[in-house]
Amino acid sequence: MVPFSFAGESFCPSADGALFWPAEQALLVADLHLEKASWFARFGQFLPPYDSHATLTALAAEVERTGAKRLYCLGDSFHDRFGCERLPATARELLSTLTAKLDWTWIVGNHDPGFADHCGGRIEEEVEIGGIILRHEAVREEPRPEISGHFHPKLRLHLKGRHVSRRCFVTSPAKIIMPAFGSLTGGLDAHHPEILGSVGSNAAALVPVSDRLLRFPLAA
Repeated sequence: MVPFSFAGESFCPSADGALFWPAEQALLVADLHLEKASWFARFGQFLPPYDSHATLTALAAEVERTGAKRLYCLGDSFHDRFGCERLPATARELLSTLTAKLDWTWIVGNHDPGFADHCGGRIEEEVEIGGIILRHEAVREEPRPEISGHFHPKLRLHLKGRHVSRRCFVTSPAKIIMPAFGSLTGGLDAHHPEILGSVGSNAAALVPVSDRLLRFPLAA
């Protein structure tokens, strides 16, 4: 994980979309959208029902790799407010194991307002750590440094006749918008006006690859 600086702190992004904060021993993820497949199934659109287990397995690997002691989910952790109740037994067991070993915080998003957690952790509207605000959706006029999710940013490029799409972190001097960590999530182009309007000027897309962190300036 190649670090970058934000608000006087060092952060390490991963290709899967997690953000490790070494000074706080904290792992940040956004937009897990657990039980998205089961939500669609209720309306007759059937998808492979393994998204929650795949997402939580990937998350467990990030925890193991970083040695994180604290974990913050920045909203839309479940695809709807009842998603936690639909977790299959294997996914529920994996999630409960993670919340038992970590200081775990659920930050509420627009998909899961009012959800009741049955697997541990605590629920917050937003959190402030060392002067940095953690919330689900960026607030444009927020004067403090802010890390959020919500938009699922992806960098889309045309390279040598091929269309390439990668999860990315959109950053500016005052904001970070994280990619979706969930295995069954789409993404909004990092150049989209909603994203650029939310982060402000001097924005860039950061794409972690292998032992490098690629930076692509984003013009407003």
